[in-house]
Amino acid sequence: MRLIETLRRGAAEERSLFRAQLLREDVARLEKLRLLATTCADLAAFKTAGLRIGWTQGDARTHEIRAPLEQLLERVYAYETLGGGAEAERDLDEAWIELHKCRLEQLIGCLSTPAPKPAHNAEERG
Repeated sequence: MRLIETLRRGAAEERSLFRAQLLREDVARLEKLRLLATTCADLAAFKTAGLRIGWTQGDARTHEIRAPLEQLLERVYAYETLGGGAEAERDLDEAWIELHKCRLEQLIGCLSTPAPKPAHNAEERG
């Protein structure tokens, strides 16, 4: 799968230890999906299992990226069960890009929430 190789190469070349680790985790997730696609009875079982492989911490927020993640899962399943090829690789790349954009939007949304400001004097404290 070209996507895995691209991410693996990115992890090896990445200067940021944090980003390199995230790329390695994504490679591990995609490899797990490949294995699941060959062991699950059908697409529904694959999607159920594929949604719970640690896309977010403890999968607590995976529901927030569900739509693009399901698209990726469908494409991984098709790639593994129907055979690869250039079109299947492009489909995977497109689905990955959409998932990645969604994950970044969710992360930025979490980080941009303003924190309450502490009161600076007795009047503000009430």
